[in-house]
Amino acid sequence: MGSTRPAIRDTARRTGTDKRGAVVAALMLAMALAALDATIVSTAVPQIVGDLGGFSVFSWLFSGYLLAVTVTLPVYGKLSDTFGRKPVLVAGAALFLLGSLLCAAAWNMAALIAFRIVQGLGGGALQGTVQTLAADLYPLEERPRIQSKLSTVWAVSAVAGPGVGGVLAAYADWRWIFLINLPIGAVALWLIVRHLHEPEREVTGTRARVDWAGALAVFACGGVLLTALVQGGVAWPWLSGPSIALFGTGLALVVVVVVVERRAADPIIPGWVWRRRTIAAVNLALGALGLLMVAPTVFLPTYAQSVLGLAPVAAGFVLSVWTLSWPVSAAFSQHVYRRIGFRNTAMLGIGTASLILLAFPFLPYPGQAWQPTLLMLLLGAALGLFQLPLIVGVQSTVGWSERGTTTASVLFCRQTGQTMGAALFGAVANGVLASRLGGAGDLDSVTRALDSGATAPEATRRAIADAVHAVYLGAAAAAALAFLVLLLLAPRRFPVLEEN
Repeated sequence: MGSTRPAIRDTARRTGTDKRGAVVAALMLAMALAALDATIVSTAVPQIVGDLGGFSVFSWLFSGYLLAVTVTLPVYGKLSDTFGRKPVLVAGAALFLLGSLLCAAAWNMAALIAFRIVQGLGGGALQGTVQTLAADLYPLEERPRIQSKLSTVWAVSAVAGPGVGGVLAAYADWRWIFLINLPIGAVALWLIVRHLHEPEREVTGTRARVDWAGALAVFACGGVLLTALVQGGVAWPWLSGPSIALFGTGLALVVVVVVVERRAADPIIPGWVWRRRTIAAVNLALGALGLLMVAPTVFLPTYAQSVLGLAPVAAGFVLSVWTLSWPVSAAFSQHVYRRIGFRNTAMLGIGTASLILLAFPFLPYPGQAWQPTLLMLLLGAALGLFQLPLIVGVQSTVGWSERGTTTASVLFCRQTGQTMGAALFGAVANGVLASRLGGAGDLDSVTRALDSGATAPEATRRAIADAVHAVYLGAAAAAALAFLVLLLLAPRRFPVLEEN
């Protein structure tokens, strides 16, 4: 491992600075494919359902993609450590583009959902490998620059995605939201193939072995458990037969994963990911980040439209402002963690975020639009100070041959946190609504009723406000949990390797 890192440091010199810039452009385009996906598809759902039907199962357009991305992250992380980043990224991008082409040709909702899962199988490679390559290409002191660029891609995609999707669906055809991926992905693939030159790895005389049994077990286990979380309380009650069967099967598969991975010579999820304090702490902290992010991304637009009476575009702006302050704060964080360390910077960010989330339920009712907008602007700044130092820090504690697995484990935990948050906070919101409205606890049906443009009944507005306030209290608790994890588990100074 020690001999591999100097070769990585020579990458920029061997390819030329301009070529490294071309690789970064390719990484940003690849990240844009993954970042645009959810927001650009969501705005075209009415047109898709109107054309293909299948309203009762359209949520699987998102759930199926999310499941595929999440459960493949550890697999792609290990493959990139075994065979290199370039082949994994090229294969993942090609699979994502194939899925996009198939989605554009879908003839019914079942086919579209299946092809979205194909997209997700490629999306897992895009998310994990791009983040890993960003750390490979830049030394520690320069990594905030590339990470802030990638954060900017997510921010721009969050703002532009709904608009682009709406325009394509309204003035062209919903199939173009998938076809637009093809030229972007083709340029990214061309830049990667032409300009990304990884250092040759030492030949050890033994053929690299892939733990395919472990990969299959992880995929099956993650798929079953995430399906239970995504569909529980939506497609069937939590305590129903399908939920109990899925959770029982998932727990049994957890045992299978542990047994298979312990016996594997080179496991997909190695034990050191959880035995090392730094990686385990970052995994848990970013899992809590995924959990708390559900509160604003899922529930704030409903609050803005239902309680504040804003139009959908204005409600979207209230949410999107955090994507403006997040990358700015992330870029600034390097000046902070160089003085006080990775852990303390992240604790400062998440501690501030917990106070901001806690302040939301104390906003006046019904209040003005600038009040939640200001809180979201501050929340983005706090989370930028939290997330980037942890990612840069944990990547710097491992060598090249472990970085893909480490990065994938971090992203896997964050994705899993989001899935758990959607299920948990959905149950919280529905429970509050049920108690306020005498059993009418379906948040989606409430917001659909308000969509007609008529003035909402006062009792309904107050019930939605109370439900969203309860969700934000839960998000504040998740932020406090992340703070405690870093305080009690993470080392004061991350053990950064000299070779980084």
